[in-house]
Amino acid sequence: MTYDVTGETCQWRGWREAAEAALYGSDGFYLRPEGPAGHFRTSVHASPLFASAVSRLLHTTAENLGPDEDEVALIDIGAGRGELLTAVLAALPPGFPVRAYAVERAGRPAGLDPRIEWTAEPPAGVSGLLFANEWLDNVPVDVAEADPDGVARYVLVRRDGTERLGEPVSGPDAEWLERWWPLTEPGTRAEIGRPRDEAWARAVGTLRSGLAVAVDYAHAARARPPFGTLTGFREGREVHPVPDGTCDITAHVALDACALPGAELTTQREALARLGISGERPPLALASTDPAGYVRALASAGEAAELTARGGLGDFGWLLQRK
Repeated sequence: MTYDVTGETCQWRGWREAAEAALYGSDGFYLRPEGPAGHFRTSVHASPLFASAVSRLLHTTAENLGPDEDEVALIDIGAGRGELLTAVLAALPPGFPVRAYAVERAGRPAGLDPRIEWTAEPPAGVSGLLFANEWLDNVPVDVAEADPDGVARYVLVRRDGTERLGEPVSGPDAEWLERWWPLTEPGTRAEIGRPRDEAWARAVGTLRSGLAVAVDYAHAARARPPFGTLTGFREGREVHPVPDGTCDITAHVALDACALPGAELTTQREALARLGISGERPPLALASTDPAGYVRALASAGEAAELTARGGLGDFGWLLQRK
């Protein structure tokens, strides 16, 4: 895209460019010392049961790799400050042959487990489990809106969050919209997910064999939100998305568009149930035979219920891609 860069218009740019600078620029939101956990709570922070489930998935992946693989890779893309990898390593049995990689743009945090390799890009040619929890929703994308004539145009934004419509969407972006999120009614909006499709394909392509999993806020073609999902988060609260580096800028993911041939799409509720995580309460009889065990089981059930709740974390999409 090219825009007039004279006078006031030099302040305007597409949402993809604006979010890239706001999240990952020199003073970007995601490069701050407190990391994502300082502003919002993911499944990783909700309960150690999530890491336990990932460790079971790693076990299964390792078994399916076959006897020729003497080491299994665990790659966490969008690793934050290494919270998930730290918890998964703690859940694994001693001596489990794993090599852990944290893929993150921010610098390595102090005191991180030395077994975790910190890198800006996924390692190429490894076999194992690649896990991306709430990564794709922070891959910046452009936003489109249908004008009064029904023409899809790029939404331009200033640093203060003010928006206006720009040029008509064209080229590969227009092709993506036509296939995955067509805009027909004036005022309807869409996030153009093509950069996420490409980012996911590159990530999966780094695996020689194994399983790649993306977990995120998601929607499918049959139920796209008519006005998009672009929003911001700051200190645990949803806020207006302003690309000035003071808040997270996120949008739900069209995971069906990201999926490569042979992929499976499911919900977190269903995926975790397969991995032994459910919110069922322990039998009341346990309270009389083992009171302490009952309290522990009840607490675990509560945490599991949060991870699998309808209308909450349980509705997250899981994209599973085997190689």
